[in-house]
Amino acid sequence: MSDSKIFKKATVIIMVFGGLQKLTLLDFPGVVACTLFTRGCNFLCPFCHNATLVNRLSEAETISDTEVLSYLKKRIGILEGVCITGGEPLLHAELKDFIREVKALGYKVKLDTNGSKPKYLKELVSEGLIDYVAMDIKNCFEKYPQTAGVNNLDLSDIEESIDFLMEGGIPYEFRTTVANGLHTVEDIEKIAKKIAGADRYFIQNFLDSGNIIGAGLSPIGQDTIEKMCKVSKNYVKDCSNR
Repeated sequence: MSDSKIFKKATVIIMVFGGLQKLTLLDFPGVVACTLFTRGCNFLCPFCHNATLVNRLSEAETISDTEVLSYLKKRIGILEGVCITGGEPLLHAELKDFIREVKALGYKVKLDTNGSKPKYLKELVSEGLIDYVAMDIKNCFEKYPQTAGVNNLDLSDIEESIDFLMEGGIPYEFRTTVANGLHTVEDIEKIAKKIAGADRYFIQNFLDSGNIIGAGLSPIGQDTIEKMCKVSKNYVKDCSNR
C-alpha cells in the first residue's frame, strides 16, 4: 500500500518520500541529478541495501514532495535531473502527479523499478514523464521468487516490462545485483539470453551497506564477475561491472 498522504492544496497530491540525496553524478547517466527514495516495496530481496525503506519503515525519513519541489526550484540551472528510486516507486499512484510537477520545472526524470508494474510503467512513458528507465532483473526466472523474497511471484509482469523496454521507446538499462549463494555464471547467462539484444546490462556486486534485509551474504569474487560480464556480452550489446 502506498505510504503517502493527500492534502487539498492547489489540487496537488502530496507524496511522502523516504530520503533525498541532494547530488549524484552516478545515478543518472550523463546528467547532474538528485535522487529521491520512495517508501515501501513489494519485494524482499535479501541483498537490498535500503531495508529502512522496505521492512523497517518506522526508521525511514519522511520528506513531503512540497519540500522536494522547494529544493528543486532552488537548484534550477544547477541540477539537470531527478532519479526516483526506492523501495519500488511504481507502488505509488500519486507518483504521476509528482513527476508532472518535476517536469514542469524543466528536469529530466530517471525511474528505477523492479518491473513488477508494467502497466504503470507504460503509462508514465507514454505520457512523456520519464526520460530513462533502470530495471533490476533479480535473477534467472527459475530463481526469481527466492531472490526477490516473494513466493508465487507473477513473472509475466517482469517479462512484460522487459519486452516493453526492449521495444526501444525510451533509453533504458537492465541491471542485476549479484551475491554469493544467489547467483552463478550460469544464472547470469540465462538472464542475458532473456534480454538478448538489450542496449545496456550492468552487473553490480553485492555491498553490505549495514542496512541490509538479509543476513550472511557476501560479494562475489572479481574473477567470477568478469566471467559473468564476458558471457553476457555474447547476447547483449554492452555489459559491464558497475
